[in-house]
This record gives sequence, structure tokens and C-alpha cells, in this order.
Amino acid sequence: MTSFPDNEPTISTRSIFQGRIIDVRVDTVRLQNGRESTREIVEHAPSICVVPVDADGNVLMVRQYRKPADDFLLEVPAGGIESGETPEAAAHRELQEEIGHASANLAPLTAFWLAPGWCTEYMYAFLATELTPATLESDDDEFIDVIRIPLESAPEEIARGAIQDAKSVASLLLAMRVLGKG
Repeated sequence: MTSFPDNEPTISTRSIFQGRIIDVRVDTVRLQNGRESTREIVEHAPSICVVPVDADGNVLMVRQYRKPADDFLLEVPAGGIESGETPEAAAHRELQEEIGHASANLAPLTAFWLAPGWCTEYMYAFLATELTPATLESDDDEFIDVIRIPLESAPEEIARGAIQDAKSVASLLLAMRVLGKG
């Protein structure tokens, strides 16, 4: 078995783009074999996603147009963590902004890297139950339809391609396991 150093030390960093949601940089790194290479990295703040399940066993999902996919996607509610905000507070806020509900029972499911080969975004996933109507003003650039589907049908919806978003696939399947439905 080959032994490698613990990481790829950064030799230099060059900023390529600074935007509202992401920044892009190129790092020159020293590889494990001693050579140099570059890594293109998208910097993105941490984020959250939530599987909101109502008293009837339905998950409240959002359907919205996603420009990179050039399609409408069915997703669990999600969003960025604002400066000074905890992941839990962001989850509560996003539930109210995106689906018009609050949760009296928010439980962590897991946390994961979304695309660790090129992006710094780390996402916290939650399960939300005991939902009650509560609305916060939504973002002015989001146009969302709330869709209820039975949580137990999530694997079938994933298999047939109705749910294609990775965070939604992972968090839905974890929520089913936690709730003893999968």
C-alpha cells in the first residue's frame, strides 16, 4: 500500500470571479508525487435542505425552474445559511420562505459535501415534522410551486426520474429510514 501525505499544500491562489452567490479561484497545489497542478474551486457558503413531512405523511416539495438544468426540478426546500445564522435557524427560515410552514420538530439527518471535487459547499440536512402554517416573504427571484407527495412514494419518484436533485434524493431516503418507512 502506498503512503501519501495528508493533503495537497496550496502554493498560490488566484481569484477568477467574485459573484453574489459564488466566488471562483484557481489554486496551484503540490501533488502527493511532488509535482504541481491546479485546482479550480467554486467557493460557496454552507447551506441547508429540509424534508418537511406533514401529519398525513406527505413531503412538501418545491418545484422551480433551474437555469443550469434548463428544466423545472422537484426538490426539498433548501437555501443558504446567512452570516451569523445557525444551520437550524436557516432551516426554519427556509421552510417559511419556500413552503409557508414552520416546524415544531426539526431534527438533523446528516451533513455532506455537494460536489467536493470542485466546490466548497457543505450542506446540512434536516427532517421537519409537526408543521403549521407560517409564512415569511420569499426571495424576489424565486418562483416556487409547493407540491405534496406521499413520502413513501419517494423511491418510486426517484427511480422514474421525477426527482433528480441529489440533495433531495439523499435527504428523502434518509428521512424515510429515520421515520421507519424505508
